[in-house]
Amino acid sequence: MHGPSPDDPHPMAGFPQVGFLRPLVKNPNVVVGEYTYYDDPDGPEHFEARCVLYHFPFIGDKLIIGRFCALARGVKFVMNGANFPPTRSPSAGGSRRQ
Repeated sequence: MHGPSPDDPHPMAGFPQVGFLRPLVKNPNVVVGEYTYYDDPDGPEHFEARCVLYHFPFIGDKLIIGRFCALARGVKFVMNGANFPPTRSPSAGGSRRQ
């Protein structure tokens, strides 16, 4: 095989900010394909905590990211846990009249 192994979390020597996500992601409800990488100067190890938002285990949703994807610093995946019941509070923009 030519090229880096998809199981190597840091495939580019001298560039620790670039990492293949598949070996770094630990949540079984986040599935990442081979050769998908994340580039972040703060380190790709923080991808789940910083980029996958509102992903609560009791909801049961799954994030699936394909193969050969390039994800940049600051990307956000907003999961179903961000959904909440509509409010009737005018200050929250939900003023419905009955």
